Order: sequence, then structure tokens, then C-alpha cells
Amino acid sequence: MNITVCRKAYFNACHRMHNPNWSDAKNKSVFGVCNNANYHGHNYELIVKLTGQINPETGYIMDMKILADLIKVEIEDRFDHKNLNLDCPEFAHKIASTENFALVIFSILQPLIPKEHQMAITLFETNKNYVEIRE
Repeated sequence: MNITVCRKAYFNACHRMHNPNWSDAKNKSVFGVCNNANYHGHNYELIVKLTGQINPETGYIMDMKILADLIKVEIEDRFDHKNLNLDCPEFAHKIASTENFALVIFSILQPLIPKEHQMAITLFETNKNYVEIRE
């Protein structure tokens, strides 16, 4: 039987929705207030879900301390209180949308998760807006 374990993390970051190939007018028209030249911030909530079989020797799917440390080092320490557009090379050539941010997080974590687990993430930008990615 497959079981899913979940770990939450919280961090803050700012970004600007801006396509450098567009005019300022088009950026403002498409992205509205999210195109603010001085950026804007979010209190992000990340949920990492791992699905797999319980290891009979440990009773775990994965040791949650290991998962928590992985998320802290690879995600929280990397992105907390950062300007995604300016401080994070992952966004040098992509728009810092929540969709792209979720893809970046997924691509960082996926190679670090044991292959026998399926991973899914949910990234909340606000209480009402979030992105989910599953293998």
C-alpha cells in the first residue's frame, strides 16, 4: 500500500512579473500590479509530498528530519528573503511566476529524493493562489 507523507516549509521572497521582450505598456497591461518596478513580496508556503511504501525496518516512508533538513538547505536557505529576479540565477532567463518557481523547486528537490518515492509539491503564493506539480 502506498502512503503519502508531507512536510511544510515557509519562506519569504519578492519578485517582479516582467517580460524583457515586451514594452513597459504591455508588461503593465498583462501583469498589472505584479509588474511593479520596485518588486513585491509573498509569504510562500511549500508542501512537499512523498508517496511510497513504508520501510519495515524504520516504519518510515522517509525520515522526516532528513526531508526537513533537505528542504531547509536546498530551498529555504536558497530563496528566503531573496529577490527572485535579482538574487537567484535560476530566474536569469525565466519569468519569476509561481509556476516557474514551483518548477525550479521541483527540479532542485527531485534528484535528491530516493527513486522509490514519488514526489509532489504544492507552492502557495497566497492563501488563494497555488501551484501543484506531481511526477
